[in-house]
Amino acid sequence: MDLNYYVLIVDDVAENIQVAMNILKEDHYNLAFARSGEEALALLETNPVDLVLLDVMMPGMDGFEVCQRMKQDPRFMDIPVIFLTARVDADSIKKGFEVGGVDYITKPFYAEELLARVKTHLELYHAKKVLEQNNLSLQTKLVEQQKRWETELELSQKEIIFMLMELVESVSDETGNHIRRVSEVSRLLAQYHPALTAEDEDMIYYAAPLHDVGKLAVPPELIHKTGKYTAEEYEQMKTHTTQAHRFLQIYDRKYIKAADVIAYQHHEKWDGSGYPQGLKGEDIHLYARVVALADVFDALVNKRSYKDAWPFEEAIDYIREQKGRHFDPTIADIFLAHQDEFVDLMKQYQVHKPIIQ
Repeated sequence: MDLNYYVLIVDDVAENIQVAMNILKEDHYNLAFARSGEEALALLETNPVDLVLLDVMMPGMDGFEVCQRMKQDPRFMDIPVIFLTARVDADSIKKGFEVGGVDYITKPFYAEELLARVKTHLELYHAKKVLEQNNLSLQTKLVEQQKRWETELELSQKEIIFMLMELVESVSDETGNHIRRVSEVSRLLAQYHPALTAEDEDMIYYAAPLHDVGKLAVPPELIHKTGKYTAEEYEQMKTHTTQAHRFLQIYDRKYIKAADVIAYQHHEKWDGSGYPQGLKGEDIHLYARVVALADVFDALVNKRSYKDAWPFEEAIDYIREQKGRHFDPTIADIFLAHQDEFVDLMKQYQVHKPIIQ
């Protein structure tokens, strides 16, 4: 027998309490008693109880009310209550179960009957607690497992992004350096943006490297062309946004979805004059608006096959002029307010450094 079981006997008649205690001692329970309903509830506040033997007819608060109050209190509602009473009418028995009793024993009773019913309900109560604890442990395990799976999925997505980025870099080493710088500038812009969280910042940082992934579908001779594009060539180059979307939109993972919206929309402009959809203002996803400025800033201050690098002052003036035209005014203001940080960052990452850490 589990010596840790505590049984509370509630009866206003001392002799009844003594009879019940003498019987229950046979199974070595820890016993306590109360002479009234009020005293019983007070004992529950300060003592661990596994089962209550409860008389019905008591002065003041009767047994039915005691049981009702127990069932209304989350701390005591699961403790089994066995009514132990001389009331044998059908209405009393019915009410005993209605208020939450698990059993109803009428006086006089046999010792074997009392011991058997107490033992049964204590074992059921214990089994219920064990089951609840196991369910809680299982739920905790499932939550931790889900977190582990999500972490593994995120790592897998980052690895996919890294591999695709390596493919884009293979098109041009210059493009590879550009990818890293755009990610760093985008992350810093996101860090200062009031509407973006740390999670958004992380998402943009890892998704931004795929902003030009659609160029893998553009003919290499067009990518490496040193002169200006013809009108036809420019239209073909613009398809790198839709080509990226065609490829990335089929994936439902969060980093790839973020990469999709960035690759598809980073050439849209605040005033609606961009491509491929001609989106305007806040119809352009915020992630894409962030990367759009980072992309242009990097393109201006770094040498390309078709242009020389602009001085930082001229690039900053251009972004100021394009605020509300090409660029989201809020993002442009963030850039201008912290321009020295962005210049330092650009200088730092003009050296080839890995993005996946």
